[in-house]
Amino acid sequence: MYDHSMYFPYINYNQPYERQFLGLPGTSSSQAPTAPPPAFIPQQATASPFAVDPGAISLCLFRNTYIWLTNGQSFWFFPIFVGPRSVAGFRWTGRFWTVFGIDTRQIVSFTCF
Repeated sequence: MYDHSMYFPYINYNQPYERQFLGLPGTSSSQAPTAPPPAFIPQQATASPFAVDPGAISLCLFRNTYIWLTNGQSFWFFPIFVGPRSVAGFRWTGRFWTVFGIDTRQIVSFTCF
């Protein structure tokens, strides 16, 4: 069986997603985007009943990405790290970028620019 803690000891899958990436190695405010995301909201692609594949979302690393979650939320995101079950980066609040991470199983669909 694959032991995630061997490769990602700083990820606690039992902790709230938004908090666990604050101490992620390599994350700092200097990596946050320096400009706001595009001013439009893209149309959602056809959603899949399965979890988002980390390999697919890794193609969006360091790019403005719009994501839709299973809870109905959607927002601009700037991913800088993709793990086996999670993605971390910066979420646009409407005024500024903030550190954010989430389990890929909570993402319904995404599109990057």
